[in-house]
Formats: sequence, structure tokens, C-alpha cells
Amino acid sequence: MKRRYFGTDGIRGQSNVFPMTPDLAMRVGIAVGTIFRRGTHRNRVVIGKDTRLSGYMLENAMVAGFTAAGVDAFVLGPIPTPAVAMLTRSLRADIGVMISASHNPFQDNGIKLFGPDGYKLSDELEAQIEAMLDDDIVPQLAKAHDIGRAKRIDGVHDRYIEHAKRTLPRDVTLHGLRVVVDCANGAAYRVAPAALWELGADVVTIGADPNGTNINLECGSTHPDALRRKVDEVRADIGIALDGDADRVQIVDENGKLIDGDQLMAVIAETWAADGTLKGGGLVATVMSNLGLERFLKSKKLGLERTQVGDRYVVEHMRQGDFNVGGEQSGHIVLSDFGTTGDGLVAALQVLACVKRSGRTVSEVCNRFEPVPQVLKNVRYSGGKPLEDQAVGAAIAEAENALAKTGRLLIRPSGTEPLIRVMAEGDDRAMVERIVDELVAVIGSVRSAA
Repeated sequence: MKRRYFGTDGIRGQSNVFPMTPDLAMRVGIAVGTIFRRGTHRNRVVIGKDTRLSGYMLENAMVAGFTAAGVDAFVLGPIPTPAVAMLTRSLRADIGVMISASHNPFQDNGIKLFGPDGYKLSDELEAQIEAMLDDDIVPQLAKAHDIGRAKRIDGVHDRYIEHAKRTLPRDVTLHGLRVVVDCANGAAYRVAPAALWELGADVVTIGADPNGTNINLECGSTHPDALRRKVDEVRADIGIALDGDADRVQIVDENGKLIDGDQLMAVIAETWAADGTLKGGGLVATVMSNLGLERFLKSKKLGLERTQVGDRYVVEHMRQGDFNVGGEQSGHIVLSDFGTTGDGLVAALQVLACVKRSGRTVSEVCNRFEPVPQVLKNVRYSGGKPLEDQAVGAAIAEAENALAKTGRLLIRPSGTEPLIRVMAEGDDRAMVERIVDELVAVIGSVRSAA
């Protein structure tokens, strides 16, 4: 059944436009509070957010919903998504909530939900929540004497900073490294610079002046040019770019070259394999990760297992196969020895540990393989099922045959927009570009005819 509210990463949309309205946020609080209300103890939820203007509105609405369902609400304020997952477990909460639209512009917002174990909710639980959202909520409300309490709690930033610092090996400090960190004017604007400085780095901070509307605005992991310029200006050893809720990271080396999530996973996996701490015999990534990563891992006798797009699917596969490294090309790096979801700061610290131990530059450490040429284009459609068209099927089969020995083809509908994503990669860039252009043209002609 097609889901009305939940996408691949919680509920997301434009603020004050359905479904991202205060009314729905309150209903989510009531529904989730009802489902996770169990036992005779005082049930509790921890609620974090990033720095979007609409966060105040949605935070209050969710507090109203949870307390109306009889759940005590612990309000954290602006704090990274991985900190919410960690604090859900640390504070023995029954549910964790992060109000954020991650790397999206400030006009958008979203609701991410974590269970008491700190992991994102299953598809089955999300379907159960969806079923309640459009029903009459009055029967779910708590009796007058059972209404929950709400309070803001202090010290949560310090807890997360200490947690992040403990992930750095004890024999490593960051003394002697000049680090530029771009906090995307988002949730990590307080904790990331503090953690890096306390570990000994000379820290230069940008993107740490949130005003409610500048989150991810020409900064952060999706807009790394500002970081590149600052790294060059201050002659830094490394640049670290987080996104709005700090669950993803991109690195810039001392020369200003961008290093994506595939390279970071390669660094961590190879290092941990050498240390004997890598689990699962390799790592987990999505279908979007570069073929070059797969070939590199194979050369090191390590495996790569792929999932559909979405860090939640990466985490599920990691748990099933007992892997401790996984992630996405976009910079969601999941290190299950340290957390239950993507953590940009913790991933960056593992890379910094490799740099310090090796005594080499970031460019030498982090360029483990040459990426295979990869081309991605989107085709927008307004209706129908273009991928079921006979001409499209024939074109796809022909493209797969052409790439069979030297590359890979991936065609998938977007999970959030009416788009068909066409991605191909292979050793021959000209052929890859030609194949993608031809498929886009065929799919586009079907869309136009429809």
C-alpha cells in the first residue's frame, strides 16, 4: 500500500503546507505516544530539532501531542540527529524525535522517529502510525491525571560531545591539525567545533551562525565551495562539512578536493580491517555507490553488499549481517560500534584518526581509489508508469547489455518526487554519457506521449 505520509526518512515536506503542519505534528505525537505507551512507568520522549524557523512551531505541536497521549516530553533544543538517537537510549526514553529536513532548504522540515533502542522505526511501525493519523484521535487522549509533563533539559550537548570524543582512539589526539568545520548553520553549530577543539585541533568554524533561515544556505555538505575557500584561505589540513542535522559529512582535503562518502567508507573499512576490528568481511552501501569502491574493496579481499537508497536500509542490512561499517555516497556514514544512525562528526573523527596515525596528508590518506565515471540524470513525469512501456524496456535491456562487462546501470523511480532517476557508470565515459542520454530521451518521449 502506498504510504501517504512517510517517505524513506520519516515525514518531510514544506513547512505549514500539508503534511508538514502543526496539526499533523500533534497527531503524530498522539499516535506515536499511544503506540509506545507501555507499562506502569512514566513513559518519556526526547525531542530534538535543527535550526529551522519552523522548528519552534513543530516542536511545540509535538510536545502537545505527546503530553496529550500521556507521555513526558524532554525537549533538547537544536542538536544533531545522532545525538537524539544516542540520548534516546541514554535517557531510557521510549521514543526519540528529530525535527529536521536534513540537507533541504529552511522552507522544508521533517519528523524522524527513533525507537527505544535508538534505531529508526520499521516499515511496519510507520504503517501503524499512518493508520492512526487520519482516525479520530479523541479516544487516544490520556485522562486528566495522566497527561504528560514537558521540560527542557540541560547538559545534553556536553553528553554528545563526550560521546563523540570517546570514539577517537585513546592514543590519538588532533594536536597539530588545523581543521575547518562547516556546520551548515545547522544542528551541530555548538557541538562539532567544541568536540574538535577539545581533542586538540586548531579549529576554524564557518556556518555556525544560524538565524532560522540560513540552514544549508550556500554552506554545509551539499554546498562545499565555502569550505573549499576557507581551507585555502587559512591553509588548513582538512575541511569537514556537515549537513543541517549533522548525520552526513563531506571532507575537503588540503588541496580543496572534495572527498565523498564512498572514499570515506573505503578509508575506514581498510583501516579497521588492518586493525582486526572490521565486522562482516566488508561494508554495506547503497546501489548508488561507485563501482570503483566495489573494485577497491575486492582488491583488499573485502566485500560490498548493496541496498536500496536510504540510510535506514543500510542500517537494517548491517544489523542483519553484523556489519559495523556502512553508508551512502552522499556522506551518511554509519559506524555501528559507536551509534545507530549516520553521524557526520564521528565519521570525520575516524578519518582524522587515520590521518594522524599515518603521518600523511588528507589527500594521501583519503583518495583510495579512482572513481569510475558515473552519470545521473532525472526525467520528470506527470502520470502513468513509464518504466512499464515496451520501448523503454527494450532500451534498458540494450543498455544493460552494452555495460555488462565494464559498468553498471541503475534506473529507479524517486521515493519523494515524480522522477525517474537514470544512472550509469563504466570505464568509458563517452559511452556512459551516450547511454544515459539515450535512455532519458526514450523515457521522456513516453512521458510526453502519455
